[in-house]
Amino acid sequence: MSSIEKAMRKQAEADKNKQNKQNEPANEVRVSVTQDTQIDLKPEGQQVLAEKAPTNEQETLTTEPLINETTQANLDKDPLTLGQHLEIDLERLEQKGFVALSKKRTLINEEFRSIKRKLLNNAFGGLAKTLNHSNLILVSSSRPNEGKTFCAVNLALSIALEKDKTVLLVDADVLKPSVSKTLELGANAGLIEYLSGEVEDVSSVIYQTNVENLRVIPAGLPHYLSNELLSSDKMQQLFDEFASRYPDRIVIFDCPPLLGVNETTVMAEQCGQGVIVVEEFKSKLTEVKKAVDLLPEEMAVGLVMNKVIDPSDTQGYGYYYGSGA
Repeated sequence: MSSIEKAMRKQAEADKNKQNKQNEPANEVRVSVTQDTQIDLKPEGQQVLAEKAPTNEQETLTTEPLINETTQANLDKDPLTLGQHLEIDLERLEQKGFVALSKKRTLINEEFRSIKRKLLNNAFGGLAKTLNHSNLILVSSSRPNEGKTFCAVNLALSIALEKDKTVLLVDADVLKPSVSKTLELGANAGLIEYLSGEVEDVSSVIYQTNVENLRVIPAGLPHYLSNELLSSDKMQQLFDEFASRYPDRIVIFDCPPLLGVNETTVMAEQCGQGVIVVEEFKSKLTEVKKAVDLLPEEMAVGLVMNKVIDPSDTQGYGYYYGSGA
């Protein structure tokens, strides 16, 4: 073979190899495309083929849970509701004869308006300087079932109607709590949980309600040291805090009856005003006098006579106020 023929064959083989290289597919790079995908610049000669992003079921990445194991354990351990909003059925209360927060003018609204006006004057008027914790009001009776909780709730509702005042209703009758029952609030952490140390901050058991100016502290769950907790140093400190921290707020304590419950007289020492509920034809005068004698001499004491039958044969409430026993 001549040199020319060899050169021609070599050139033909080179051309064939070049053609084969041109027919070979380029390297492929696959990426997942989503709305947030950013594609970097590609090396020259590479082809990008887009494929559908994997579904959630195909996703292999893990995310941090919204509730970790510790938080869930605490939720499982403590089913009580802390410091949340409580809904009061105002229509039901109105039907049961309580103070109406609607625009209706009712007899009971007028009666408790008269009662609260005296209490507010004592709390923020000239007499306030002579009273210890004038904005703290103890509501009690000589014996059980004389209507003290009914009066305490009505006073709270009536004061809540004031435009420039707020009221905190505390169920301090921890042995026979009636505020939550009357308002149908259910089982919630309350005064007992705070005093026993189960709840650290008292604000956690001050519940907002659907009544703008009304807050409530329930009694809480039963405790074997309920009476002792009421007379504890922590309870005394709570009175001081309510009086100093909220000087423009009325705090009403629905307390156990005075006769037979020593802790009520201890709590009375920290309140500037006392309202003793007396049921006409039921409360004994001797017991009422004994109950009043247990109150501090410097306390402003008022008597609320409930279920009074007047000449028009309607039931009403009378208020008799006196400073001291």
